[in-house]
Amino acid sequence: MFKNLSSNQKRISKNIVSLFTLQGVNYILPLLTIPYLVRVLGLEYFGLLAFATAFTMYFMVLTDYGFNLSATNQIAINKNNIEKVNEIFVSVLTIKFIIALFGFLVMITIISLIPQYQNELKVFIFTYGMVIGQALIPLWLFQGLEKMKYMTYFNILAKFLATVSIFVFVQDESDYQLVPILTSFGFIIAGILSLYWAIKEFDMKFYIPSKNILLTQLKEGWHVFINNVFVNLYSTTNIIILGLLTNNTVVGYYSLAEKIIGAISGLFVPITQAIYPYMSSLYLESKEKFKSIFNKVSILFFTTSIFFIIIVISFGNEIITLISGNENILVVNVLSIICISILTSPLGTFFTQTFIIKKETKLFLRVVQFTFLTNMVLVFPMVYFFEVIGLAYTVLLSQIVHIFFNIKYYRLTLKKEGV
Repeated sequence: MFKNLSSNQKRISKNIVSLFTLQGVNYILPLLTIPYLVRVLGLEYFGLLAFATAFTMYFMVLTDYGFNLSATNQIAINKNNIEKVNEIFVSVLTIKFIIALFGFLVMITIISLIPQYQNELKVFIFTYGMVIGQALIPLWLFQGLEKMKYMTYFNILAKFLATVSIFVFVQDESDYQLVPILTSFGFIIAGILSLYWAIKEFDMKFYIPSKNILLTQLKEGWHVFINNVFVNLYSTTNIIILGLLTNNTVVGYYSLAEKIIGAISGLFVPITQAIYPYMSSLYLESKEKFKSIFNKVSILFFTTSIFFIIIVISFGNEIITLISGNENILVVNVLSIICISILTSPLGTFFTQTFIIKKETKLFLRVVQFTFLTNMVLVFPMVYFFEVIGLAYTVLLSQIVHIFFNIKYYRLTLKKEGV
């Protein structure tokens, strides 16, 4: 399959295949459960679980910090220095564990203070298992070393078991708490298996890192963390606001459309993840080659995204009927409006990675700040007056702002470099 490719192309292609498989498991398996859960639990409980997942995403972003990009970049640069890689490995895991523990205490406190969800505290506790599992998975290590094969195997096994368990054990509305338990189980098993393989394959050793090393890692990931916070604030917060101003059923409508768009957008993630370590190295070698590859990948993202957007708009009703089992014009309309994310999500990620590689972290922070401000100015009045459709148009306008400023600031970096 990779016979006629160069060594770099072979490595990137193999990682893209592994990451496509990994991403497919992360998106397609949960997507397969949606029709079943909507039918068995109903949209109210489905909306409750969507709200709990959205709320948990705050803590997932908090725990991930900026290591998904900063640690990957560091490991890619130092991959031939096993001691340095081990130092990054233990320091990042230590920080993630501390943050995850702190986040759990914060989560329990907040939910206990919201009357609407006090009686469903267990759902949020069970859902938090996703944060624990995600914290255990050293995906950044495997990406930086460009060794994704076994990570993919472990993830497939764990997520497959979790998905099958949902179909077997979730039989009616009273079983709704089993969904986050089984989902979290998949994350945690994947985390344990991947840690085991990191120790066995790469000879990673655990030790208590010094305070200075931990502070260095926090500093390295800070700008990416701030970026992730802003992105999460104008994406996850939208569902939180929708839930607080409407009800779980309306949240279910929006979540159904969002999960479909997320699954399609997720198809691009393997490419951005696999190419990131290569682009980090390429930029040090040749800015001209970097620009050329950037343009080719951007065109690929744009043309493919437009194709998917056309499919979604043309067959939205059929897609919703297939997944939910019923026609729902409201969900179809939401789907058609927010499908712009199929374009802006991969391009936005690619731009962010590029700004990090170019040491232009202030620029991508400006991008997310403008996007965040646009979203927050619009979201409350739009949801209050137009509910789920208002939220959909808020997302549309925010994403237009997001891509506009990404392009503007990327051009600014080219002028600085004179390429």
